[in-house]
Amino acid sequence: MTYEDRGVAVVSGASSGFGARTAQVLAQQGYGVVALARRGERLATLEKEHPELRIHALSVDVRDRAALRTAFEGLPDAYRDISAMVNNAGLSKGFGPLQSADSRHWQEMVDTNITGVLNLTDLLLPGLVARKSGHIVNVGSIAANYPYMGGNVYAATKAFVHQLTLSMRVDLEGTGVRVSCIAPGMARTEFALVRFDGDEERAEELYRGVTPLTADDVAQAVSWCLSRPPHVNINMIELMPADQPFGLGFGRKEGNS
Repeated sequence: MTYEDRGVAVVSGASSGFGARTAQVLAQQGYGVVALARRGERLATLEKEHPELRIHALSVDVRDRAALRTAFEGLPDAYRDISAMVNNAGLSKGFGPLQSADSRHWQEMVDTNITGVLNLTDLLLPGLVARKSGHIVNVGSIAANYPYMGGNVYAATKAFVHQLTLSMRVDLEGTGVRVSCIAPGMARTEFALVRFDGDEERAEELYRGVTPLTADDVAQAVSWCLSRPPHVNINMIELMPADQPFGLGFGRKEGNS
């Protein structure tokens, strides 16, 4: 399948984890991919490691609406026919009861997980509607549905993503634009390192005795959603390790620390 066959997919948070792997998988399947993230050096590595793929790096922060608009206005012509968007950029900072949390972490999660999704959607959705086709995949989390100790504000931001997905489905009826949500459980990426401020020992402890999801598991779920026939919309895919008992695995391993 050629690049022209599938248009362009924009993938946010593409410098690592789910986003980096999703960018690779979609490019392998015939999309031109706009790989978007703050860490430009990581994106440059992604391009360099996959010269055979059509990947265009866009170093910009989804929290900065003006910078996003400027970045997309400067896209090469070959990457302007956007047919898919993967709202993947997100993070979790801090872990513990709400009453002892750092409110600065709350703001960072809200700015990235909620405002970042809205900024990118606001910028690209009108083009999909005008195109009368396209697909948006929002990356949520099982934390939105299954509470666990320490998840609080992160879980709430992902609940926003889930509800936004459903509301978009209603608003976009008849436009030809589809909307899906992928809700992963425990996965081995840089997610835990970010949450625990780089504490590798604590991050590794989270996975002890568990075979977690991989970035490829999530990327394949995104790809499958996008590959359905135009008359089929996948509302939600929830996936987690066989070893994880819903959200409780986090609380069990971390106790009340």
